[in-house]
Amino acid sequence: MDATQRVVCNGDLINPLFTLGVEMSCILVLSHFFHLVLKPFGQPGPIAQILAGFVVGGSGLSRIKAIRDYFFQVAAADYYQTLALFSRILFMFLIGLETDVPTMVRNLRPAMTVCYSSGLSSCIFAAAISPFIYHQINSHTSKLTFVIVLMMIIGNTASPVVTRLAAELKLATSDIGQLAISSSLISDLSCLIVLALMTTLSKGGSGIWERIKAGFLCIILIVAIIFLNKHASAWLNQRNRNQKYLKNAEVFCILSLLFATSMFIELMGYNSIITSFLLGVMFPKQGKAARTLIHKLTYPIHTFVLPMYFGFTGFQADISQIKNIREVLVIFLVVLSSIGGKIGGTLIACRYLKIPMNEGIVLAILMNLKGHVDLLLIGLSTDKQKWNGATYSLFLVTVVINTVIVGPIVALIVRKERNIFTDKQVSLELQNPDNELRLLACVHGPRHVPAMVGLIAASNTSKTMPITAYLMHLIELPEKTRANLMYHELEDDDFSDVEDYGGNDVLEINDAVDAFITEKGIMVRQVKCVSPYATMYEDVCNGAEDIRASIIILPFHKHQRIDGKMESGKEGTRTTNQKVLRHAPCSVAILVDRALPGVPRIPGEDTVQHIAALFFGGPDDREALAYGIRIGMHPHVNLTVVKFTSALLSKSRAGINVALDNGEEVLMAMSSHETDCEADSAFLADFYNRYVTSGKVGYIEKIVDNGAETATALRDMGDMYSLFIVGKGKRGLSPLTTGMSDWEECPELGRVGDLLASSDFEINGSVLIIQQHRRQSKDLIDDELLEM
Repeated sequence: MDATQRVVCNGDLINPLFTLGVEMSCILVLSHFFHLVLKPFGQPGPIAQILAGFVVGGSGLSRIKAIRDYFFQVAAADYYQTLALFSRILFMFLIGLETDVPTMVRNLRPAMTVCYSSGLSSCIFAAAISPFIYHQINSHTSKLTFVIVLMMIIGNTASPVVTRLAAELKLATSDIGQLAISSSLISDLSCLIVLALMTTLSKGGSGIWERIKAGFLCIILIVAIIFLNKHASAWLNQRNRNQKYLKNAEVFCILSLLFATSMFIELMGYNSIITSFLLGVMFPKQGKAARTLIHKLTYPIHTFVLPMYFGFTGFQADISQIKNIREVLVIFLVVLSSIGGKIGGTLIACRYLKIPMNEGIVLAILMNLKGHVDLLLIGLSTDKQKWNGATYSLFLVTVVINTVIVGPIVALIVRKERNIFTDKQVSLELQNPDNELRLLACVHGPRHVPAMVGLIAASNTSKTMPITAYLMHLIELPEKTRANLMYHELEDDDFSDVEDYGGNDVLEINDAVDAFITEKGIMVRQVKCVSPYATMYEDVCNGAEDIRASIIILPFHKHQRIDGKMESGKEGTRTTNQKVLRHAPCSVAILVDRALPGVPRIPGEDTVQHIAALFFGGPDDREALAYGIRIGMHPHVNLTVVKFTSALLSKSRAGINVALDNGEEVLMAMSSHETDCEADSAFLADFYNRYVTSGKVGYIEKIVDNGAETATALRDMGDMYSLFIVGKGKRGLSPLTTGMSDWEECPELGRVGDLLASSDFEINGSVLIIQQHRRQSKDLIDDELLEM
């Protein structure tokens, strides 16, 4: 904040601003160059940006007298600190906007365990080496203050660096990445609170009460701004009902309020990191306001602000101040203590939390990253505790070296163990129903939204069975049919960017999702995909992999008319579904919306949805039943499992034999005729004991002889359920579906699914066809989409 005041009061603005522009340009160019060089080796962007600042700063170009005199003036450092302040405010606000609050709350206990365990271990290491460090640097400050500052420097973890590094390594959506981000945020906030207390207590006498009063005033202001943002966001959403985004003037007003609040906090003597983050976290996530802020801030922050912010970290380090082996030893000890303390404490916490050792090591190394709070501690110690320039540079170099060392190490581990950290998608059948369900629902237009959000609502059963839902709007990128036209012959549509695609469909989808979020309180994150149909499946599969989705839900390429007949849509939609089924990194479902007009699709307090899970046997049906279990736990859903059994095996009671005798335990027996279906029998046995005997789910057996009898049984149930869940197939030559392939129209739905989706099959419920994820080689032929 002192640097900002000096900038405002400086009479010579042109020369320092020109110098600042040159420095920013150099850091941006060098950071992109280093990123291009280091990216093939798996190194993340923040490391390249810190190195760029390191080269531009006192350790590199600024050491050349001619360059320093004409371009890199000392006065420009204040401007750079001011720019870093505003950059930090924007970035922490964006982190808050993108923070998944329910996930963070669920991770609160393990995150606090990791944070404080690693921090306590690091503090012990810091206390052990502090007498030696104190003696080596010839410090004349209070020993107690020096020890506390050293503990905080070694024990802290920089949340902006961890967040960006996790995103670069595609760990942000993983369990270990979310735990690291949550732990680093708690670490940063804890250090800032301790720093505020130290600053308050150092005033002495009446100064303490002044600081306490200022603190209460800041808290009141933050709470007032949070409530103001809530009502302003609702008003702006209503005011721009027919617009995709807010106007630029409205965005400017919101950001101006953010900067004004943060600057007031800084003027009161407190750091604005907590303020910026809290304002972002508490900002209403639904509606155009939050969507516009994320859209407007993401690109400039990731492309320009962060490279300069991380570059400023390296810019401040000056290795020319290290002049003897004693100072090298100090750096080595501090870095070693930081790494050793963090690894030791984090692994202890991981053992307590039962986190695997390989993931614990990555988590421990991520917790070693340093950033702005450490630089703030060093700067305040230099100003308040009168550290000399050598000590200041020594600790700055230590912080930068620590981060530069740790970044490549964690990148190398993640790259080497990529199959562990990015290939953990498992089928729903093998997942615990109480674990988080990550779901990617795709829509091509507003017509598909009601059914999709209804399915999301049904999947969100309770707080103990959380869901993270994403809605991807798939938009066709038309072929360029006039590529040979001259520039002046192009029309306005030829200049439109990605945001202009989708037309009014985008507005209708946004309004529908916003209304759903407001009504149900279920957060749905929206993603837009603009690509030709030929490659659209790649974007869907990549998106599912990035968010670590457990299941992808696609809309059927046909839609039901008012007369009940199914009308075909674009063939590209069907082609995309087929390719996603083939290449998806997780399970895939196709939703056939056959609900009657006016029938509610979303379970509510005044309606109960009756849903049937059809079980014929095989991995896809087990996956369908596993997903059905999650839906069946919804308080306003009545799930019935219908198991189809061959009449030829009825005498031996294939499948589940239930013996009830005077309240004795339910016995589950497998027939000798089903030795090849042990997985089905074991899965059904566990399901029956856990859900049917407790009365949570209904269970019916249908005995049929062939496909015709199966079709008759399904037709009899057509008016009883609002949703049918069934597996795609892979059942082998089952007598239950014999002859059903004779009238098959859409092989990608499987035999049963194709029958239920047929125009000739009159039912009043939608159909969800699920294919379980299974690894496939890349040289598969399209015929493998057909059910065997």
